[in-house]
Amino acid sequence: MGLLDSVKARLGPAKGKVSDLAQQHGGRIQHGLDRAAKAVDERTKGKYSDRIRTGADKAKGAVDRLAHKDGTGADTGGGTPGSTPPTPGTTPPAGPPPTS
Repeated sequence: MGLLDSVKARLGPAKGKVSDLAQQHGGRIQHGLDRAAKAVDERTKGKYSDRIRTGADKAKGAVDRLAHKDGTGADTGGGTPGSTPPTPGTTPPAGPPPTS
């Protein structure tokens, strides 16, 4: 067993607990990320605003992925936002419709 396999085996149970905590406290975590980003932005006098915002948004995305690991409440499909998923048992059309 390699080092990476050993680390994965030990961190497996922790991932579930982190996911549960992210589901319970997602709003608080995101609020804290916003406050931290604002504080850093103020201390750097806006010099790195775009990078700080990008980092905060990526961190929020990671929290969302952790919170929705089981697929409940998350968009697990590959469709566009607002689109309805295909009905089970039906095959969606392949490609654009033919032109006459």
